[in-house]
Amino acid sequence: MKYDPSIEIASDPEVYPPSDDSRLLIESLEVRPGEKVLEVGCGSGVVSIHCAKAKCFVTAGDINLRAVELTRRNARRNRVRIDVVETDVYSGVNGRFDTVVFNLPYLPVDEEGLLAKAWSGGPDGLGPLPELLSGSADHLEEGGRIVIVVSSLMEPRALEDILEGWDVSTLGEEKLFFERLSVLEIRPRA
Repeated sequence: MKYDPSIEIASDPEVYPPSDDSRLLIESLEVRPGEKVLEVGCGSGVVSIHCAKAKCFVTAGDINLRAVELTRRNARRNRVRIDVVETDVYSGVNGRFDTVVFNLPYLPVDEEGLLAKAWSGGPDGLGPLPELLSGSADHLEEGGRIVIVVSSLMEPRALEDILEGWDVSTLGEEKLFFERLSVLEIRPRA
């Protein structure tokens, strides 16, 4: 998709704002009209809104209630329909999806607090990735995919180990001052 700067996104100091990783994810993600998309960890809703504007059926969820409300407000502001739910990865989500997308917390830090959950991926940077992958069998349509953002700051061996047994391709990359971000497409191995 192309990042649309005309999309209006309100902010909240308790919600992760759109950033370089959000833009990279949007620009690396291709969706088709009618595709069923689940965004886990929706934050402000910027990725979900782009998908809805591309005529996808979108469900967005976040563990942070303020993010849930902000995504609802931003969806109304941009006149798109998104089903927004409170969820910790898949806990509040029903149904199956063609694409599950997650700009997951990938920084290898172990910080506490609700806002820290937006960036703190624990000591190895994997954060909720193991849960995202293990629960995907119940939420992906046949032929479906998971699309995530990862960082070169993550523990490389831990990431390699968790992705073993999956078909993984890189959709996009961006070198920043202190890290390299990559958008990965992950599919169950047939």
